[in-house]
Amino acid sequence: MNKKALITGITGQDGSYLAEYLLDKGYIVHGIKRKSSSFNTNRIDHIYKDAHLSSNLFLHYGDLTDASSLVNILNKVKPNEIYNLGAQSHVGHSFEIPEYTSEVTGLGTLRVLEAIRFLNLKKTKFYQASTSELFGQKPNKSNSFNENSIMIPKSPYGVSKLYSYWITKVYREAYNFYACNGILFNHESPRRGETFVTRKITMFFAKKILGSKEILYLGNLNAKRDWGHAKDYTEMQWKILQQSKPDDYVIATGKTTSIREFVNLCCKYLKLKILWSGKGIKEKAYLIKDGKKELIIKIDKKYYRPLEIDYLKGNPKKALKKLNYKLKHSLKDLVKEMIDSDIKLLK
Repeated sequence: MNKKALITGITGQDGSYLAEYLLDKGYIVHGIKRKSSSFNTNRIDHIYKDAHLSSNLFLHYGDLTDASSLVNILNKVKPNEIYNLGAQSHVGHSFEIPEYTSEVTGLGTLRVLEAIRFLNLKKTKFYQASTSELFGQKPNKSNSFNENSIMIPKSPYGVSKLYSYWITKVYREAYNFYACNGILFNHESPRRGETFVTRKITMFFAKKILGSKEILYLGNLNAKRDWGHAKDYTEMQWKILQQSKPDDYVIATGKTTSIREFVNLCCKYLKLKILWSGKGIKEKAYLIKDGKKELIIKIDKKYYRPLEIDYLKGNPKKALKKLNYKLKHSLKDLVKEMIDSDIKLLK
């Protein structure tokens, strides 16, 4: 009999890749999507068929802020595995909508866990998508964060995810749930939302190649992040729920790159010559072509967070060893894939 998986956040970047992966493995996949006046399924349109046609993918209207909808869906589906990927996932925006972020990203996890407990779904495995934003200060001598590193988040999003992380561990220990946390460091793809900095940058350069005269406004160019590919990370999420015992894992590449360096990688791939000038909020970048300078990047204070995390690098040794996984995508390959996809999208 086919396994059944339920994915919250199925219309997001990770949810869409995970749905594809599970369908290829023969799963029957159920996804929860919020009711909206406009269609928001573009990331899964290529795998979703009309409900009246034969398909192994089913969508249900529900919301992480609505406990009754979660209980009804779980009772109807009775999934073997639940992947809780749904969240208000934009860190910067969480300072503007902290209460909503807490309701969805924090208490939403509790509502799913309570639904499992209320329905007595003892055989259901639960995966919680956690984040590197749990770590708010620079790491110790190891220069990277692992499963035992101190967690001091510096945003409403990070605090909400910290609650989700700990409530998952509490339910695992108190009720003997098979419940796991995947502490995912930054992971990108062509399906990343355009308000996220990596996609904002690749989309800008795709437009530039096609003749755009726009200027790109960025925030903290010195912020360093550990960027991987969403495809690698969603496959590892599945592997986490296939282990004999539940546990928590850091998913990362073990390498860190600044925003400025990410811009440089884009320019290197496109064979564009770029010149940086100035420091801090006065820093700018110019495109050099035929001996002329064109201003293409400026700094805007509004893209700085009230509390900045300058450095994030994960230590994935435990995950790579226990899950028997080798990362398949480099950052260089990721940049190429994102830019090529954006150029194709714009043409």
